[in-house]
Amino acid sequence: MKDLKFLRVIIFTFFALSVSLSYAAPRETVTTNIAFKTSKGDIIIELYNQIAPITVDNFLRHLDGGHYDGSSFYRTVTHQNDNGSPKIEVIQGGLGDIDKPFPAISHESTNITKLKHEDGTISMSRGEVNSATSDFFICIGSQQGLDFGGERNNDGQGFAAFGKVIEGMDIVRDINGMPSNKKTDNEYVKGQMINNPIIIEKAVRL
Repeated sequence: MKDLKFLRVIIFTFFALSVSLSYAAPRETVTTNIAFKTSKGDIIIELYNQIAPITVDNFLRHLDGGHYDGSSFYRTVTHQNDNGSPKIEVIQGGLGDIDKPFPAISHESTNITKLKHEDGTISMSRGEVNSATSDFFICIGSQQGLDFGGERNNDGQGFAAFGKVIEGMDIVRDINGMPSNKKTDNEYVKGQMINNPIIIEKAVRL
């Protein structure tokens, strides 16, 4: 009888400990690291699969299909050449004006993901809400105007952040400072199109 009581105590203690550990240990966030291989060096980015699943899945579908290979960083926005408000500093890359291989995705607002547009944040370019496809940008410095509720877009929905540069911000800043007087008929991006775009030779998972 004493043995039975002792066994019950052990079982209860094990159960209580298991429950305690399950609450105490936070779940590990699922991430994927990728690299943009350029003539200036590699830019390595950590993607937040668990936090922004729709946006990351879309990005990886382009990457895994080889669609970013041979694409480029083609636009640089600085406080000096920005034609919007509030002023931002980013570099933009992706497929540009060519036909998109996949349809647009649903917008994952920073109000949902709780991510912020900080130094090194990668986020999706878009016009209207739910119009993002292949193109993206990387922030230089904190860009709060791009978060949900920011004033960069009239709709106030901000942009869909989904990862962060963990190596190669020196390359990002170098691209941000490149000459950008390439001719364009689009007044909004005038003075921002890089004269000699930086080719993304390969985009790969790590």
